[in-house]
Amino acid sequence: MLELRNVSYQAAGENGPVGILRDINLCIEDKRFLVITGPNGGGKTTLAKIIMGIYQPTQGQILWNGTDITGLSISERAKLGIAYGFQQPPRFKGLKVRDLLSIAAGQPLSHDAACAYLTRVGLCARDYLERDVDTSLSGGEVKRVEIATVLARQSALMIFDEPEAGIDLWSFARLTETFRDLHDEKKSTILIISHQERIIRLADEILLVSGGQLAARGPVEEIYPKIMQQTVTGCNLLEVDKKC
Repeated sequence: MLELRNVSYQAAGENGPVGILRDINLCIEDKRFLVITGPNGGGKTTLAKIIMGIYQPTQGQILWNGTDITGLSISERAKLGIAYGFQQPPRFKGLKVRDLLSIAAGQPLSHDAACAYLTRVGLCARDYLERDVDTSLSGGEVKRVEIATVLARQSALMIFDEPEAGIDLWSFARLTETFRDLHDEKKSTILIISHQERIIRLADEILLVSGGQLAARGPVEEIYPKIMQQTVTGCNLLEVDKKC
């Protein structure tokens, strides 16, 4: 189980600290599929990076399966079973896709196993296994390769930051099926930052992050219509749900 207790984050600004997140309280049971959505600049990516350890909260605690991981590094959290897919993945000159998948899996992968991970994200393995993870890959291609590496890790908690960004429509359709499979398998806890309705509708729950706070939480059929209403009318949504 993932638990955040009174988590806040401030970033340095020209005129002093700027509050990005304020008093986030959140409990996520194991093997749930949640989509984090909300307006740009609302704190979604910051929240995800705090969970992964890329940012350290200025206040509060983060617990994973009962262990306080607030002060742990990214690599230490990865060893505990937390994985992260960036909105803009890094590139690695001289490292082949096949090798990157094996590193992610923690063991050498057979040709068929490596191919299977690429197929799940809509890439033809024949065309990509021996390619370098460098600038020869488009933004959408490197994004899908990174998602494949997250799948190869088979982590207990998988975090994806806007996996649809930079991906063509055909690949997005295939990726949606990948996330549908992950939902149905229920082997991991999945957190996805997304604005795409097709991904949002896969969720067990929606987390609406706005203005640095958890503005609403609930099932898709309850929260999504209210999000659409807010988009049209500009009205305020639900009060912060701080129940754990």
